[in-house]
Amino acid sequence: MAKPNYSFQKKQREAAARKKREEKLARRQQKKEDSSEPADVPPESTPGT
Repeated sequence: MAKPNYSFQKKQREAAARKKREEKLARRQQKKEDSSEPADVPPESTPGT
């Protein structure tokens, strides 16, 4: 029976964690960009008030 290659498993876990961190960072940056846009747009005035 072959013995498990723990270094390969560790490498896979680290790669998955790195990918997850990068995706989270991208989501945070996208959210930050989305939230900053409405601040630049003046609020719409309601007609008749």
